[in-house]
Amino acid sequence: MDSRFVRATIRLLLTVIFLGICMMWIMAPTNTYKQKWKPSISKKVVSTYFGTQAPNMLIWTFPVLFVASLGSLYLHLGKNLNQNASQSNEKNHRQALWRKPVLVKGPLGIVSGIELALLIMFIALLVWTLVTYLRRLHTITPKAAAKEGVKVWEMKLFDIALWIGLTGNVCLAFLFYPVARGSSVLPLLGLTSEGSIKYHIWLGHMTMVLFTIHGICYIIDWAVTGNISEMLKWSHSDISNVAGEIALLGGLGLWAATFPQIRRKTFELFFYAHHLYIIFVFFFILHVGIGYTFIMLPGFYLFTVDRYLRFLQSRTSVRLLSARLLPCNVVELNFAKTHGLTYNPTSIMFVNVPSISKLQWHPFTVSSNSNMEPDKISVIIKSEGSWSTKLYQMLSSPIERLDVSIEGPYGPQSNHFLRHDTIVMVSGGSGITPFISIIRELIFRSKISQCKTPDMILIAVFKSSLDLTMLDLLLPMTGSRSELSNLKLHIEAYVTKEKEPTTDNSKRVRSILFKPLPTDKPMAPILGPNSWFWLAAIISSSFIMFLILIGIITRFYIYPRDHNKNEFSASTKAVLNVLAICVSIAATASAAVFWNKRQYSREATHVQNIEGQTPLGSPNLRAYNGDRELESLPHQSLAQATKVHHGGRPDLKRMLFERREESVGVLVCGPKKLRHDVAAICSSGLADNLHFESISFSW
Repeated sequence: MDSRFVRATIRLLLTVIFLGICMMWIMAPTNTYKQKWKPSISKKVVSTYFGTQAPNMLIWTFPVLFVASLGSLYLHLGKNLNQNASQSNEKNHRQALWRKPVLVKGPLGIVSGIELALLIMFIALLVWTLVTYLRRLHTITPKAAAKEGVKVWEMKLFDIALWIGLTGNVCLAFLFYPVARGSSVLPLLGLTSEGSIKYHIWLGHMTMVLFTIHGICYIIDWAVTGNISEMLKWSHSDISNVAGEIALLGGLGLWAATFPQIRRKTFELFFYAHHLYIIFVFFFILHVGIGYTFIMLPGFYLFTVDRYLRFLQSRTSVRLLSARLLPCNVVELNFAKTHGLTYNPTSIMFVNVPSISKLQWHPFTVSSNSNMEPDKISVIIKSEGSWSTKLYQMLSSPIERLDVSIEGPYGPQSNHFLRHDTIVMVSGGSGITPFISIIRELIFRSKISQCKTPDMILIAVFKSSLDLTMLDLLLPMTGSRSELSNLKLHIEAYVTKEKEPTTDNSKRVRSILFKPLPTDKPMAPILGPNSWFWLAAIISSSFIMFLILIGIITRFYIYPRDHNKNEFSASTKAVLNVLAICVSIAATASAAVFWNKRQYSREATHVQNIEGQTPLGSPNLRAYNGDRELESLPHQSLAQATKVHHGGRPDLKRMLFERREESVGVLVCGPKKLRHDVAAICSSGLADNLHFESISFSW
């Protein structure tokens, strides 16, 4: 059967299920759902094996995990198809209109038309949910309040606090999807993990605002009604107030460290405080009970699968082959990798150097190209913070080996930039790094492909002449000037802090060859982005295993004591479910990784044999071992393509409006002001051929 037909069928099924999930979120706060739909479903699914939590498992958890599994299969089938097939001009134009920035400056940053539409729809869902609950206030009468021994306003405040908490749970249900880096859900929606971080930030703020109001309202109600002792209540089979307070405190601690003023000045505090999510989620489950937790569980379930796979990948010391140290405090690290690890330009990966910090993982752009360099993967790191500065200092001193662990890479599913006639790349400082991978991809395509590659214009803004050495990284260590012969590349480099060229021959580019240990392994792919089929198997089999485990536990341990009357300890039931989930994910993911390690080991042996015959797989590398003079960079290989301007900034508006091609992709990476300026130009409406895309990371 044709894989395109199968994909079309899966896409139709996924669309139907997605619309069904949306409908359930709309209906959830209504009396129709509460009094008719859910009781009807409960009569059919509540059993001795899954208890009273079965309805929420079926309604909320199963559909999302089914979409994630089926979506992984969809991506697997599409991996070998031509993802860059040209689309109709009308469709491209329609998509471009939705992707144009409509908000440039403000607390939300750069927001496209489709992002703003989705944000408005999500806020509308929150408003709908809260308003639907608030419409029940008319049922609170003086008679009903007197029966409870409280005043009407006190009873209303109590219910309002509950409904605000239920609305906050809507935000929490979506909170973990953007940070499941290897999940299939984001690619199905055309998103990347690094581009979705801002959605996680938005959802996080909304979650904590609603939960904080939820908690404050309850405390006020208990205080005015003389029931402040409720704060110490840990119910046997109902809501646990103490657990909710602990969850809220953990969330507030995490939230406080996320504000820009703190995150930028003390990243370590932000990083470590974020681990409070474990306390927040665990005590949230104890607070509301496992039955209600199944509403928000799917996102966290997929995040847990992804996090455990990343944990398994990061346990191995990666084979670090070489490094290039530039005088502008930039270092390029080159790692060995297996051929099975593939990625697209602008991908990122997380790097950990235990000798600096065993806990800190930092994201960096992948500068290499998996087609052009099948045995190697590279990242470029600018010394700007304490961690990167320590790394540069370590490599500046004599060193034969560096212990490094890696997570990733993560990136887009297709080379969408190839659809443009011309690509204009605007970078500020180290923002040039994502564009290096794009240029290398087009170098590769210009040599082996018969199709026309887009023209490229790189507008690079630097502070000093030393920073110009970053242009030499456009080519890999084994590259030559002939690599650019078939490529239409024009570079406009601007040095803003110097009015005249300066050359300091005392500062040189250094290349370092390392001596890895036999235990250092070439980087292998994480299951998911490089093996969607296996990710589908892990998600589906782990959930089936969970159902079997919890079915056995419920039938032979919980049901004999409870008989589905909700008299069993809610905390014990929650802990048993959490343990069953963790065991299921750990067992199935470990088995899948162990099974795939055999293939990775064969590839690793092959890569090591090649390295043993020729360092880094190329005899040309020996010419790079040692120091090179600054004045030789980048002019030897890029002189004809590069024009350097001193003492000024580029006139971006003029340079962009001069482009007359039908489709011009405008990519920008760098400081916030630079990104906002370019976005404002592209969204001005004065040039319909400019298609904006911002490349930035908010970790």
